[in-house]
Amino acid sequence: QVQLVESGGGLVQPGGSLRLSCAASGTIFSIGAMGWYRQAPGKQRELVARITSGGRTNYADSVKGRFTISRDNALTTVYLQMNSLKPEDTTVYYCNADIVSGGSMWNTYWGQGTQVTVSS
Repeated sequence: QVQLVESGGGLVQPGGSLRLSCAASGTIFSIGAMGWYRQAPGKQRELVARITSGGRTNYADSVKGRFTISRDNALTTVYLQMNSLKPEDTTVYYCNADIVSGGSMWNTYWGQGTQVTVSS
């Protein structure tokens, strides 16, 4: 069993900052890339940022220069530092990770989502 537990969402004013965290736990033999996605009501889930186990990152154009993704040394926790937040960043944010839990197959796991609301 693998769990991804997110935290750090909430309400913030435009221009403010939030830091999301996502910790992977359970039976983990290997963990690869981890990422953050977001999904607004009625829209497809979209990539926000992703980081490989080697530290390579990529970002959605809409968040470049404002958001920073990082991982802890154990590579089991991923963070998303969100600065200069805009109302259009308001939505549910999901963490995901590519993990080998049992056997030798890679699977993608998702967290339960955390709400980010940017409003004055």
